Amino acid sequence: MVTYDRLTEWAGLGRVTRADRDVAAGWRIPDSMKALLVEVGIPVAPRLIERVVMQSEADPVLLTSRGLLYRLTEQAEADEPAERSSFGVEPETGVVYFVMPGGEALFANSGVEVWLDVLHCYGSRVTASELLSEPDGPEEYLSEEEEEQALAELSGLAEELREIDPAAFEGYEGYLWPGLLDRWLY
Repeated sequence: MVTYDRLTEWAGLGRVTRADRDVAAGWRIPDSMKALLVEVGIPVAPRLIERVVMQSEADPVLLTSRGLLYRLTEQAEADEPAERSSFGVEPETGVVYFVMPGGEALFANSGVEVWLDVLHCYGSRVTASELLSEPDGPEEYLSEEEEEQALAELSGLAEELREIDPAAFEGYEGYLWPGLLDRWLY
């Protein structure tokens, strides 16, 4: 199981946000999942999570195609809240979704615990890789050899993520991880 310290090893100090205990207490998700959000926290992850913005309300506020979710993160790329992507957790079940601009909810992970384990695996692999970490700029292109190496790294990462949460790879349409990893180099 992932810990706060393990997340900060690759994300860095100040880049893992823990939920406020009083806020999480009011959420309608399993207690074990609340405890993880409070004790472990959520990391900023390259190319995926720009900032952690956990809602403070007791009722879910993130409007999606699946109904209302509790907001866990928010991308900073757009000025309008309706145009931002986010991760959210479903009340009662604790299933985590990636919410596209406009509200389409893509299945991310079958629960908060596996989501944090997947984020740890993803983040530690990406930050350790010269090819998968953030490029220096848009003009940087990979050679054919580098592209093959990056594809091999992505394939290995996909297998590791599949082992952590097989449900996250049961489909392509409507699922976050297979599509994200497939489109990485394009």
